[in-house]
Amino acid sequence: MRAAKPKVIVIIGGGLSGLTAAILLSKAGFEVTLIEKKTYPFHRVCGEYISNEVLPFFNSLGIHIVELNPSVITQLSISSPSGKLFKASLDLGGFGLSRYTLDNFLYQKAKDSGVNFILGSKVNDIIFIDNRFEITLSDGRILQSDIAIAAYGKRSNLDRNRGFFHKRSPYLGVKYHIKTDFPPDLVQLDNFEGGYCGTVKIEDDLYNLCYLSQNRQLKKYGSIEEMEKQVLFKNPLLKQRFINADFLNKKPEVINEVSFEQKPLVENHVLYCGDAAGMISPLCGNGMAMAIHAAKILSEIIIEHYPDRNIIEQSYQRQWKTLFEYRLMIGRFSQKLFGRSILSEIAVHGLNSMPLISKSIIKRSHGNPF
Repeated sequence: MRAAKPKVIVIIGGGLSGLTAAILLSKAGFEVTLIEKKTYPFHRVCGEYISNEVLPFFNSLGIHIVELNPSVITQLSISSPSGKLFKASLDLGGFGLSRYTLDNFLYQKAKDSGVNFILGSKVNDIIFIDNRFEITLSDGRILQSDIAIAAYGKRSNLDRNRGFFHKRSPYLGVKYHIKTDFPPDLVQLDNFEGGYCGTVKIEDDLYNLCYLSQNRQLKKYGSIEEMEKQVLFKNPLLKQRFINADFLNKKPEVINEVSFEQKPLVENHVLYCGDAAGMISPLCGNGMAMAIHAAKILSEIIIEHYPDRNIIEQSYQRQWKTLFEYRLMIGRFSQKLFGRSILSEIAVHGLNSMPLISKSIIKRSHGNPF
């Protein structure tokens, strides 16, 4: 009796969406190889706040986040560039946890599930030919797979043939881990001219301080440190946080060309997931939850409809649009309001003046538990 042909899947990128998909698909009997250019554990530029919408799903997989000693976040504050504050409670709430810890935890879970990892190697090309994928690695190896999932994050050279890649993005992201005196249950977003900064407690006694700024500010002042002094410090709350914090990094984690452009979910039969499929504004604070949820729905569709490629692609695009399109729209709208001095002042005043509308906006930027 002839053995059944293995169902082979290659995932490019070992962030939250890639790791989540790898675990689900491996548990379902697929032969999964995940390629990640770095070696775990490692840091990523990320706000490191996750909505509690992910907890039922993680618990269903036997992944208990409480083991990692995350913070419990129940409050939100947003400051204008002048330091005026809007405060609100988060109905659903969330938790703070570093990507260094969470990604490594999921990596270990994926290995236990039978996922094959290729670490420290880049993917140079993905070609679809004869109803299969040929994936060329930087060391010259060529892998073949039935399905290719691109989960490599915000931007990659693999995006060079995607439309948004050639549109220059005005943003860069910078992240520090710090120790500071700050409420452990609060996520705060502080605006400044050309960007905004998030602060949240993560595991142990650590805090994440991560900001998005326009590239022009860095070009103008010549260094990150000088840009922070000349631009971020104009918000008095941010100035005090920077001055009083104990910075644990010798250098910050930095990423350039952070794009919020709309991106196709499927191109040449490659399935895009996480930030590679669409990045929500950090102001909404739910990019990590969306990446996990998107990986869940994509994996479930593949499991149900494999090997029908057309149904997989159509179902994924339809469900993704239903779940995330509105949240991304809110994120893009928020992006235009905040990070600009006058508009930020007006927005914070409006949030304080209209508590019912403010509560509705916050709720709509979050998803439902899944």
